[in-house]
Amino acid sequence: MAVASMILVQLGLAVSVELLDRIGAEGAAWLRLSWAGVLLFVLVRPKFWTFTRSALWSCVALGVVTAGITLLFMASIARLPLGTASALEFLGPLAVAVARGPRSTRVFPLLAAAGVVLLTEPWRGGADPVGVAYALAAGACWAAYILLTQRVGDQVAGLAGLAVSMPVAGLVATVVAGPAVIGAMSWQLLLGGIGLAVLLPVVPFSLELSALRRLTTAAFGTLMSLEPAVALVVGLLVLHQTPGPLPVIGVGFVVAAGIGAERTGARTPAPTDTPAGVRAEPSARSAAELLPARARHPSE
Repeated sequence: MAVASMILVQLGLAVSVELLDRIGAEGAAWLRLSWAGVLLFVLVRPKFWTFTRSALWSCVALGVVTAGITLLFMASIARLPLGTASALEFLGPLAVAVARGPRSTRVFPLLAAAGVVLLTEPWRGGADPVGVAYALAAGACWAAYILLTQRVGDQVAGLAGLAVSMPVAGLVATVVAGPAVIGAMSWQLLLGGIGLAVLLPVVPFSLELSALRRLTTAAFGTLMSLEPAVALVVGLLVLHQTPGPLPVIGVGFVVAAGIGAERTGARTPAPTDTPAGVRAEPSARSAAELLPARARHPSE
């Protein structure tokens, strides 16, 4: 689920790059978030009266950081190659992995960090500093997104949490970017935004919510180290952004870290039939404690 989500995210971003010249980074982000909010709200129709106050506020907070990720990252890829921006953004999940992971698994974040350095090549000094700042800010939002997504997934059944958080993200994007971009929209762009919203963020965010019900935040954060590698490949195939030899070596580092995280970070899934707004029984454990569970449930 996590890997499929990463592939869809990067394909969606690659498609969005083509819109930057027409409606700008803010317009592309607003188009995706606003349609995603409408689609999820209409399809899922969340029952607000079943949410606890804590669950509802968690969903609202998730919507705010989702808007932050999208707006800030779109601004970064307007200034940086897709692979470089994704590598910098990954520092957010890496921080979650370092903070939440047991000592025995911290070698994987360190390995991923080495890969990020090789991917970004900071010693060359060619990266746009404003683009770097946007990518790092998006990474901070991504760290909060991981923690909040797992919390929402444990508190709210199914996609009801996303059906609340995505409309909030759409509203935040409308307040921040709407006044500047709505006038530049055409009917063709507005209709095309439906397909773009399905590709990113509706389907990948739904997959991430399901993945975080089965993985610890530390494992998920490190598994996201695969995303810069996916971005590098998508940037090469779709956007024709050719990487140098060191970024290719960096890909190997982050892939190794991602595999290591996946093998040591299973999480006992929260019950899927938990009513909306009702907290599931605590299920997060250390990676070492969950190794037997993975042996019993290899599909996870």
